[in-house]
Amino acid sequence: MSTRLPHLLSTFTLGSLELPNRVVMAPMTRSRAANAERAPFALHAEYYRQRASAGLLITEATSVSPQGVGYVFTPGLWSAAQVEGWKLVTRTVHDAGGRIFAQLWHVGRVSHSAFQPGGALPVSSSAVAYEGTVMLPDFSSVPVETPRALETSEIAGIVKDFATGAQHAKDAGFDGVEIHGANSYLIDQFLRDGCNQRTDAYGGSIENRARFALEVVDAVVAVWGPGRVGIRLSPTSPWNGMRDSDPVALYTYLARELAKRPLAYVHVNESATASADVAVLPTIRAAYPGTIIAATAYTAELAESAIAEGRADLVAFGVPYIANPDLVERFAAGAELNTADPSTFYGGAEKGYTDYPTLATKG
Repeated sequence: MSTRLPHLLSTFTLGSLELPNRVVMAPMTRSRAANAERAPFALHAEYYRQRASAGLLITEATSVSPQGVGYVFTPGLWSAAQVEGWKLVTRTVHDAGGRIFAQLWHVGRVSHSAFQPGGALPVSSSAVAYEGTVMLPDFSSVPVETPRALETSEIAGIVKDFATGAQHAKDAGFDGVEIHGANSYLIDQFLRDGCNQRTDAYGGSIENRARFALEVVDAVVAVWGPGRVGIRLSPTSPWNGMRDSDPVALYTYLARELAKRPLAYVHVNESATASADVAVLPTIRAAYPGTIIAATAYTAELAESAIAEGRADLVAFGVPYIANPDLVERFAAGAELNTADPSTFYGGAEKGYTDYPTLATKG
């Protein structure tokens, strides 16, 4: 245990995994799967290997079907080629002593017909657009399209896509999976009433709006078993036009339902500096007795306090992990952090991805 950050750098038992510290690498889209298969390759393996000292690595968001794609060069988990690519990543991380979960993703309305099979409209809970633009495969930007509302009969097929993605993640050698239920993507589009205007069993009441999320959780847990499935939520994020009229009531219900499932954790994306009248993390913490990962705008010191005070069990770091592959070692040493270069966050190759210096390489 570190004397500098005794809680953040202490060990933790996550299901059947023993984590050497409570530092989590947050899922971050990096758009490096620049091939027709949308499959990871050696560059991805090196990126994750460099960061294997984290207590837990969570991959970039990874689409469970072609319909779930909405960005250039993001990877998937629906094909044999993708499974083979991820096998290289997991073997490399495990050889380096790390633990890694795959994040399972369907973007829903945050897509464009240019990405969709057959040029179809993107799908969502409802035919509700948001203000914004989307980058097309040719890198031009155009206004988002109004999505097509999923038919009730189609929803079971998307639940099955998540289950298939979960099985493919298992086949690829991951230690578990995280369901992406946050940041304006399809599950979030069902959860929050600013988007969901359905009148069937998946709309209207909180119980109905949470139904799709819980069906996905149950299907993925059926693949992986206890202690190997997490879910990420963003109760108050306004990203891509998301909002809810009563997030406290919604996420209290959802957290209580999740507590009935044998999950590894609930991952809450909400700023560390959110004011008390806005924050929903305390509500989720009170309703969900299992492991909580907190994320967004945490420093090492804020993370230490959150864990010490019982507000979270683990803390995920995003941008700091882009520029600091040895983030755990820097935290332990109290060393200065590298500054991330936003111009290299998305797309490209080694630059801004695998070429940031470590304490060891700096001498």
